[in-house]
Amino acid sequence: MPSRSAPADSTQLYKADSQWCDQMRKTRQKLAGICGQCMNRRVRIETIDGHSYEGVVVGADNTYLHLMTGDARFFGPYASNAILTLVLFELLVITLLI
Repeated sequence: MPSRSAPADSTQLYKADSQWCDQMRKTRQKLAGICGQCMNRRVRIETIDGHSYEGVVVGADNTYLHLMTGDARFFGPYASNAILTLVLFELLVITLLI
């Protein structure tokens, strides 16, 4: 397997702050637990970018939330049960719909 080490003359352009990394890990764990409790339930998701989606939670792990939207406008007219994958750290609000 080839080595992925950086060349000796490379310059580091960005390194995340350790406190920010710790906060992101905690937030991701919290969201993963909440998403797991919402499995097979209808929710409304709002992202930090202002997008809003409604659907049924069909999967979740420590990185992604999988939402069955049933909304053909995202994936064309033949996708009646489209699955939308959202990144956990981009979620702003999760609302349980009854």
